[in-house]
Amino acid sequence: MLGTVALVCTSLPWLWTTCAARGHVYDEADAPATDVVIVLGTEVAADRRQPGDRLAGRLDTAAELIHSGRARVLLVSGDGGGTSGDEPAVMTAYLAVRLGVEPGRVVADPFGLDTYDSCVRARDVYGVERALIVTQSWHVSRAVTLCRHLGVDADGVIARCPGCGPGLFVEKSIRDYLASGKAAWDAVRRRPPAVRSPADQGVRDALKERG
Repeated sequence: MLGTVALVCTSLPWLWTTCAARGHVYDEADAPATDVVIVLGTEVAADRRQPGDRLAGRLDTAAELIHSGRARVLLVSGDGGGTSGDEPAVMTAYLAVRLGVEPGRVVADPFGLDTYDSCVRARDVYGVERALIVTQSWHVSRAVTLCRHLGVDADGVIARCPGCGPGLFVEKSIRDYLASGKAAWDAVRRRPPAVRSPADQGVRDALKERG
């Protein structure tokens, strides 16, 4: 009995992130048009210059939204001092050099240290009120739910994932199940971001330049 109660209690945060995102997650081909896309960072490759496979999939998906006219500006949000390298710098370079995205369409947030921080900083620092969030399938519901809870009218787009086999999907899904507890706790207590920054006009200026 106690085991059942414990399982239910530990599953509640995951159920919250899953159910709250229902109806707000799209495949790449079905993604609605919006002004801003938030691309969430993750590990870069061993050379610290190129994105890892999962990060490349997110950037490939976001670039397609730009090239197809369904988005105008990308906010790449990640850890600028991460253990694998400077995520936003790698993301910005890859978008410009490999994917042909105009540098003026890309704004980098080097203090998106986790999903929660990326959402709250998109709102408070960059003034984002509506956005698509690009990340892989196991992560997208948690990202969408956190952003929506924080007042960003967010929909998720499932990113491409080259080389992602069933084993990786299971591993990351379990990790995200466990991470949902922290997400719920952060949301309930309205945790401030790890790094506070003054307002940044980068996203607004990029949108103005594009009419």
